[in-house]
Amino acid sequence: MTDAPRRLILASQSPARLNLLRQAGLAPETIVSGVDEDAVTAPTPAELALALAEAKASVVAARPDARGALVIGCDSVLDLDGVALGKPADAEEATARWKSMRGRAGTLQTGHCVYDTVSGRYASATASTVVRFGEPTDEEVAAYVASGEPLHVAGAFTLDGRSAPFIDGIDGDHGNVIGISLPLVRRLLAQLGVGITELWAPAEK
Repeated sequence: MTDAPRRLILASQSPARLNLLRQAGLAPETIVSGVDEDAVTAPTPAELALALAEAKASVVAARPDARGALVIGCDSVLDLDGVALGKPADAEEATARWKSMRGRAGTLQTGHCVYDTVSGRYASATASTVVRFGEPTDEEVAAYVASGEPLHVAGAFTLDGRSAPFIDGIDGDHGNVIGISLPLVRRLLAQLGVGITELWAPAEK
């Protein structure tokens, strides 16, 4: 009889991240960190995404109910002209954001941190993906904002939702834009001496 895989905790309430991990054969639990994102600052969007990911992973890793687990923390921001854009505050901001992004390209920065609560070690890095935005009309932007989706996603867009038709293409990891880079997670786990296949959930019979 094989040992059960180690507990894996996703320090995020993102259903998109959870779904990507499940599709990769993992079965993470979720614990929301409660980190005040507005209190975290950094010189660049990439460094901000990484600082947020590290903060979320470390906060959850310190909880008694996370003892013995591997904790994954992630955070995404859109780097547009060197400015970090997270979730828009309201519909007005989401509308202005989309009108400024039309026909341009930005870089989606997602910080990743994997924390091993057994060893106390962690590994972290930021994955970057260039996103080329299309040119939706004012009417399409208004309809998208009215759907409510852009208020819940970094950069006011996502590749796996209603905004997908408004994105002409990407250069880099598709999953990173949705919220988590599985290749990067594999590399970070390896730095901690953990093989990702060791964490696969047992196949259903």
